Amino acid sequence: MKFAYYPGCSAESTGKEFEISGQYVMKRLDIEAVEIPDWNCCGAGHLSDPNMALAFPARNLAIAEEKVGCDIAVPCAACYQRMKAARKAMLDSPEVKERITGIIERPYEGKNEVYSLLEIISKLPKKEIDYQVKRKLTGLKVACYYGCLLVRPAELCQFDDINDPTSMDELMRICGAEPVEWAYKAECCGAGHQVTNPKIGRFLVYEILRNAAANGADCFATACPLCALNLDMRQKEVNKIYGTNFHIPVYFFTQLMGIAFGAEPGDLYMGKSFVDNKKLMVDLLKKNEEAEKAAIEEKIAAARTRREEEKEAKRKAEEEARIAAEQAKAEAEAAAAAAAAEAEAAAAEAPAEAPAEAPQA
Repeated sequence: MKFAYYPGCSAESTGKEFEISGQYVMKRLDIEAVEIPDWNCCGAGHLSDPNMALAFPARNLAIAEEKVGCDIAVPCAACYQRMKAARKAMLDSPEVKERITGIIERPYEGKNEVYSLLEIISKLPKKEIDYQVKRKLTGLKVACYYGCLLVRPAELCQFDDINDPTSMDELMRICGAEPVEWAYKAECCGAGHQVTNPKIGRFLVYEILRNAAANGADCFATACPLCALNLDMRQKEVNKIYGTNFHIPVYFFTQLMGIAFGAEPGDLYMGKSFVDNKKLMVDLLKKNEEAEKAAIEEKIAAARTRREEEKEAKRKAEEEARIAAEQAKAEAEAAAAAAAAEAEAAAAEAPAEAPAEAPQA
């Protein structure tokens, strides 16, 4: 399976964990990711200029179509949204297409579709993902956070349920984790409002943290670098504002899949976040390893006990068979002796035969 890969600007900064873990998971699942040459920003920061908002992602689409020639895989939710929007705008309107291709000075036919990395992985056969799982994330309760750009608007994304998406939940379930049921999985994290309108932004993060905690989540799994940053970086300030004590680690869903596939926390850039996400994973792996070891020892002890019981049962059966054989032999010998005695007695009691008379001359 081959895709033109668009890493996005966050791949070497706030989303580095996503890039590293995403590459690891794609490699394990035989997803070939060919980086789009000379790619540029997706345009998420240029929405105030309608032409640039489309021209930035359109250039990436055109290069991918010309140089790579296959569908596009996009990890970041914001980048995915901009690429999808630009593609649709140009395909829906010849005028827009002509104007934008004129700006980027490249042709574009719209032959390549755009998919989020979450969508690509979630649509793989379950058995292919399960085959790569080397250790289950047993005991980990995960709040799968999709945010507002991966599944909405429905007519653009055409992926998963817009209010209660489940694709990431299913991936976590395959990896042995327990996705919690909660109400804010597709709500906005505040995005840029964290800077332009901090009061509203912090409240949105507070509501997400509150609902996740109330439903027993140990951590978040997400597919958006900005969502991950806001949920992670803003917890300390939210606690100060609202008098709470949230301490919920944030992971990219590919980090958790990578751990299940056999990678170590350090390999996937864990431990670099504001709320430490390495300790929880190290403790979980240690706990599960000890539980697995105990289970193995219990199985070995049970097998040993079963063998001893089978051995003892066999010994008892052989002893019972020996006793039964001896008893049968004794009974047979007694019966034979009795029969001989009866025969001898019968012979003694029988009258003697008269001697035969001599013939007369």
